Amino acid sequence: MKRFQLRLSFIICHLSFILSASAQTSISQYMPGVTSEGAIYYLPKTAIRVTVQIEKTSYTPGEFCKYADRYLRLRDVSAEPSVSYRITAIRQEAVGVPDTLKCYAVKFDPKTVAANIALSDEGVLLAINAAPVPVAIRPAFKAAPRQELANPRQHMSEEILAAGSTAKMAELTAQDIYDIRESRNLLIRGQADNMPKDGAQLKLMLSQLEMQDRSLTSLFAGITQKDTIEKVITIAPNDETKQELLFRFSKKYGVVDYDDLAGVPYYIMIANLHTVPIAVVEGKKKNKQEPGIYVNIPGKMKSTIFNAEGTVSEEELPAAQFGNTELLSGALFNKRYATHLWLNPATGAVDRLEAEQPK
Repeated sequence: MKRFQLRLSFIICHLSFILSASAQTSISQYMPGVTSEGAIYYLPKTAIRVTVQIEKTSYTPGEFCKYADRYLRLRDVSAEPSVSYRITAIRQEAVGVPDTLKCYAVKFDPKTVAANIALSDEGVLLAINAAPVPVAIRPAFKAAPRQELANPRQHMSEEILAAGSTAKMAELTAQDIYDIRESRNLLIRGQADNMPKDGAQLKLMLSQLEMQDRSLTSLFAGITQKDTIEKVITIAPNDETKQELLFRFSKKYGVVDYDDLAGVPYYIMIANLHTVPIAVVEGKKKNKQEPGIYVNIPGKMKSTIFNAEGTVSEEELPAAQFGNTELLSGALFNKRYATHLWLNPATGAVDRLEAEQPK
């Protein structure tokens, strides 16, 4: 966060006016921040952050996969490893990015009282004479840890490990699996020879038998693991669009490159809802700039994400670029008042405006 003090009455000059003035300055020098003349700031443009949540499923065949049907009656067990993807959710949210077409200069007069201006790291105006509301930083996505899988060989008997062929090992392992299941059923029915003394011990014994069953069965059925991953795409539309490629998705490879035809295209459509009338400038252009602070009057947009099968996500979001820019009078910031201003970081609209009357 950049913060600095300016002792001034606020005279706002649009960048184009500054460049056409008699003391012309190179455009490359007009960057947000402190200058010898005062300060330069941006207003934001509203971008759309699209978060695609994807489930990745990985299958690893078991050592005895080709005997799965013969010994455990498990049909259609594949002997080939595979990876597949599917989209589980798509979210949209509005975020602010600097609008380089809305760059303004603040000049100061040393006769006025001091004022604090707060800019974001990108130079977007956030607050005046006030601490800006912290911008919510979305935490980085962290996938849930994978469940540790027990090594099936730890549950193999000496007879199984000493077997002379894979087929014999599979046969003996299947017999052990059936024995484990029989023991579990007897415990559940209360018919075991050595029943546990209490419920906690019974629960522990059933848990151990379940773990052994699952571990040995994986030698036939294989192991399927699921992971969740996220893909974040940010788009800052300047105008309406009916069909713009957002990303491509393949069930075999996940999100792929834009030009990779292996992926199904997902498009985004942006519609201006025209909630703010177009500003009409009357009369001749003024030669002298008016003092004050420029703010956005945002409109609204409808963002629709779709593919060949139909709509998958639709949201109405605020949109600074589909609204107007207006001037807050410089009289609000003269030395008679202590005015506090907070702007919305995503739209540049006034979130709050407070003025303290002089005592």
